[in-house]
Amino acid sequence: MNVSVNDTPFCYTINNPPFNYTHPIASAYYPFIFMTLGLTSNLIALVVLVKSFRTTQSRSRSSFLIFLGGLVVTDFMGLLVTGCIVGTFHVTHFNWRTLDPHCHFCNFMGMTMVFYGLCPLLLGATMAVERFIGITMPFVRSFSKKRGRTIYIVLSVWTFAGSIALLPVLGVGSFHLQKPGSWCFINISPEGTDMVFSLIFSLTGLTCITVSFLLNTVSLVTLIRVCCGHDRKQRRRDYEIEMMVQLILIMVIASICWCPLLINTLLSIVTMVPVRDEIVLFCIRMATCNQIFDPWIYIVCQVPCLRSLLRKLCFLEPNSKPKTFCWGCVLPLGTRSWTPGSTSSFVGRSSRDSIPGLTGPVALL
Repeated sequence: MNVSVNDTPFCYTINNPPFNYTHPIASAYYPFIFMTLGLTSNLIALVVLVKSFRTTQSRSRSSFLIFLGGLVVTDFMGLLVTGCIVGTFHVTHFNWRTLDPHCHFCNFMGMTMVFYGLCPLLLGATMAVERFIGITMPFVRSFSKKRGRTIYIVLSVWTFAGSIALLPVLGVGSFHLQKPGSWCFINISPEGTDMVFSLIFSLTGLTCITVSFLLNTVSLVTLIRVCCGHDRKQRRRDYEIEMMVQLILIMVIASICWCPLLINTLLSIVTMVPVRDEIVLFCIRMATCNQIFDPWIYIVCQVPCLRSLLRKLCFLEPNSKPKTFCWGCVLPLGTRSWTPGSTSSFVGRSSRDSIPGLTGPVALL
């Protein structure tokens, strides 16, 4: 369909370029700082995860690392694609209507923003489900420890997020150029199909955060009860504690960074009051911080002193007569010892279950 000179393409009907670039919210420093910090952090995190993946022999941990790898790749690509577009705009101040008269480029960026925005939330919820099953139903989890299945789940999450991002192109919602003219995003509006897609976007994100909170809470309580309660299990929990700490930090950071945008979008639909451009831009920048902070969770959790501290969450009680571990968990002779420097394990356990650099074998949960 040809667009005449007098017609305004649909994606520019709300905010028609060019804009006034002197407004403080149009500062070019924000995208360049976010992009530089984010790409560097995710590259470091990717190297750390690859190194950890090569050394681990625990199938449970390797599956968790695949999920983390998918999260890092998603964050990296999201920052790279959107950062290049926004950075190019701030350098050249190109006219969107001249460069993209049919809104194809704007739609692409809008799809990118939605896709790379929902993926971390969906992956966080999927990881919470995986850890919930692994901790509360270990026998069920033992039948699904294949790495290929984990990769398939990550690909399914990406496909689902991509399907949602395609809805505005198919007529459910719409992408529009946003002030200060450097990016395109969904039209947050309480009217028509824009309202439908705004609800889908906000409710999907909030549902992921809620699911992550509930399942992570149950998993953490169960892990503490199993490790320290009367129905304790005869297996090590150091790596499970480490994975839960990382997962909880991922959930907390995602909640802080994404809730402003998701809640403001939902409130705009409920109250029928449009969200101001400055608030939308601030919320988007808050959401971008999630892609910067996420990788540092994996990096910091690999620091030897912190990993040692996590393992000491289960320690030997010196005043107890029996071999008492993890705040009172009694482990009979022949089971894994938590004594510092000990490498004792189950009788007959193969040495292939040991992970280099650790004092003792790791459970294959």
